[in-house]
Amino acid sequence: MSKIPVTVVTGFLGAGKTTLIRHLLQNARGRRIALVINEFGDLGVDGDILSGCGVETCREEDVVELTNGCICCTVADDFVPTMRMLLERRDRLDHIVIETSGLALPQPLVAAFNWPEVKTGATVDGVVTVIDAEAVAAGRFAADEEKVRAQRAADPSLDHDDPLEELFEDQIRAADLLVLTKTDLVDAASLARVKAEIESVAGRPLGIVTADKGALPADVLLGLAAGTEDLIHTRRSHHEIEHEGGEMHDHDDFESVVAAASEIADVEAFTVGLRAIIAAHGILRLKGFAAVRGKPARLLVQAVGGRIETYFDRPFRAGEARETRLVAIGLHDAIEAGEIAILDAIAALGLTADAQAAE
Repeated sequence: MSKIPVTVVTGFLGAGKTTLIRHLLQNARGRRIALVINEFGDLGVDGDILSGCGVETCREEDVVELTNGCICCTVADDFVPTMRMLLERRDRLDHIVIETSGLALPQPLVAAFNWPEVKTGATVDGVVTVIDAEAVAAGRFAADEEKVRAQRAADPSLDHDDPLEELFEDQIRAADLLVLTKTDLVDAASLARVKAEIESVAGRPLGIVTADKGALPADVLLGLAAGTEDLIHTRRSHHEIEHEGGEMHDHDDFESVVAAASEIADVEAFTVGLRAIIAAHGILRLKGFAAVRGKPARLLVQAVGGRIETYFDRPFRAGEARETRLVAIGLHDAIEAGEIAILDAIAALGLTADAQAAE
């Protein structure tokens, strides 16, 4: 039996990975696709988003969600057993798509495809890195490595790179294809500058495509036939370069907190409240679901910085609690210091017991 192709979709927080995969599933043209979703934090919402997309290629039994942390840190415990399970039924699958957490390093995950029990049955068709073009254009990541080195030489406080920058660069270096999102929010000159910066980080020719709201033909994302597991040793991460002694890396620079609230009364007021909470506590990414008074469907909530998107994705199921649950991700110190305040502030956005009783 031939090896099953696997596409690894990586990218920074809020770049648009889930939107891209949702569109892929809805336009799979009969391909039987299994998903492996790695969510950072205790509330794994991406799996629920994708398994609720309502298309035949997105059956719940074909979605495997790993919620025990970064997939690149738990290869032996989570990833290999999951791949073993999927390979046992690869005669019923045409493709596997893995969506990594926005905090995961692609390199160790791809290298795990060289494990004997995985390599005999699967191959990495390609690593697709999704990049927020608007964020890069705004200078939120220092993609020019020469400028980073110059800053480090001039200022002793920059002896170690910002981990966000390192992660951003590592995801580019591991890629076979780069997908730029939110290009409608930047002008042509800025987009050209973003592409030049990304190409400089990659250090090799890479295919770069743009996607409007995740819309790309399946044939663009699938069928790259890169065999990346045989190439990944040439695409070393910052971690591999700096820690050749074999030390484990961690994500202590990041933290997440799961917050709950009751039903909300008004979507607009809820969004305004969330935006204030995000700004007050330095939240990088916020996502989850809300229950809206009088509405039979869940409100999906996704936020990157101050940009918040909401839409109703599916009706509540029988027996499913009508509540609001959100996961907030940010830098460790900010989230740790503000955890109680974040929990209280999000809870306060829900209807009070008196208001609910009055209904």
